[in-house]
Amino acid sequence: MMLATKKKNARQNLVDVAIFASVLILILSIAGFASGQPTGANFTYNVTDTIAPTAASSLVTAGGSFTTMVLNGTFQTQKWKAYVGNVTGIISLDDANKNTIYDWNLAIISGEVYVTRNETVDWSTVTCADNTSLGKEEAFLNINTTSADSINNTFNDTIHQEFYVGTQQIIASSCRAIATYINDAQQVVDENADFQEVLLEDANENMVFAGIIENSLAGYDNSAFDFQMIVPEDETSQTPNEYYFYVEIS
Repeated sequence: MMLATKKKNARQNLVDVAIFASVLILILSIAGFASGQPTGANFTYNVTDTIAPTAASSLVTAGGSFTTMVLNGTFQTQKWKAYVGNVTGIISLDDANKNTIYDWNLAIISGEVYVTRNETVDWSTVTCADNTSLGKEEAFLNINTTSADSINNTFNDTIHQEFYVGTQQIIASSCRAIATYINDAQQVVDENADFQEVLLEDANENMVFAGIIENSLAGYDNSAFDFQMIVPEDETSQTPNEYYFYVEIS
């Protein structure tokens, strides 16, 4: 029962705030594409929801009785929020005024979705996030690093596939990473797992969460998604943090 509770608690960590970005329109200009950097993503649709509290159970016992109980509860984390959805777009050859001379439709999307609190990222210096930057991020978000659902204890594995951020190579299983759930269940985590998420930073210690794009695979609720990600939040603040979204097609 304790294992089941742990599993359910981990599952609930995914759905503090779920934004279903059913279509992210991506247009890669010649300037952005040629420089080998991720480009900002535009939302065309999103819906946000959260779980309702579980109803309380009741029990009737006779006076003078003695009841031994095991109580099982699932508690919604306030330290994380989830983003899931699909990616579509074109590769376009544009001039500086965004006039197009030619473009290419993308039947199959592959690459990464990047989510960060920082509007400006030095993509040419992106690498694995280190413990110092992770500690600073937790301090900024008022997250106790020893909490079960801290960033440190959530991204506690270093198992992921190889990929590139622009021209920066991220070697397989070199960064802190997770693989989010499929069909309401934890995956066997290896370098071939689906919906991987990798913890990165740039030279300015800006934390970047990188989600590996899939091709319309069954996700956490068995619906078809291209990406699934979780990002941390300050549960002590009345104002949620703003996150910026970038996409890179490979």
